[in-house]
Amino acid sequence: MPSPKARSSSGRSGSVPCNVTGGNGRYEFISLNRTPPPHLLQRQGSDPTSARLRASESPNRRRGSGSSTSSTGGQQLPEEDCMKLNPSFIGIALSSLLAIDLWLSKRLGVCACEDSSWGSVRPLMKLIEISGHGIPWLAGAAYCLYKSDSVAGQEVMLNLLMALVLDLVLVGVVKAVVRRRRPAHNRMDMFATFSVDRYSFPSGHATRAAMCARFLLAHLVLAAPLRVLVLLWASFVGFSRVLLGRHNVTDVAFGFFMGYWQYNLVEVLWLSPVMLQSMIGHLH
Repeated sequence: MPSPKARSSSGRSGSVPCNVTGGNGRYEFISLNRTPPPHLLQRQGSDPTSARLRASESPNRRRGSGSSTSSTGGQQLPEEDCMKLNPSFIGIALSSLLAIDLWLSKRLGVCACEDSSWGSVRPLMKLIEISGHGIPWLAGAAYCLYKSDSVAGQEVMLNLLMALVLDLVLVGVVKAVVRRRRPAHNRMDMFATFSVDRYSFPSGHATRAAMCARFLLAHLVLAAPLRVLVLLWASFVGFSRVLLGRHNVTDVAFGFFMGYWQYNLVEVLWLSPVMLQSMIGHLH
């Protein structure tokens, strides 16, 4: 049994305290920076102290491995998680534009309720809202088609009626797909709403106003003041949607864009009296 003096001297030595008992009963101190003697390498498979030596190997290696695993919690992050930590420029730009859109829409909703800054103008805005609603336009187009006594008038009113129905279908499909909620400051007191009207994108009033404005300017002979009034009406219908808090700015902007190009589709699908008679003849 070694003496306490031997143990204390071994504890004060600069080498790592890895003492292995040799065959002659003497203690041998092994530095981690040197290769163990051959007679100890033969005993590493059975001696537990030599097993601890193999596990430790080098302090630098232990520190390197510990830092690599501690930064990820013991496991490496998957590639998709790393990508989330570095969003793309397009994602950042879209998020910024969305935040600006919501902020600007809330600031412009000055007629959203009676106690807003322009709450006294709300009845006028609601009147403009009704002027761009789909039901008055469908009823007016159907009545004019019924009362028209000329072939040209019937052709124009028939295609206007088809364009209004097409607008309702396309807007309803886009709203059902996008499902963007209306602004939080909106009051749901609109005239004759439907199931998809709880969604905000795009503005059906804006698409209808843009399409009908192009239709009237293209197929009706109007004086210059009336043409200006048609353009002003379409613009006021779109702006009233934001002022009333019904839609965000991007809803109205995309609605104008969509309605403008919907008229091109109406021109492609234009129904002439000859085509209509041939379709009726095939049905009979």
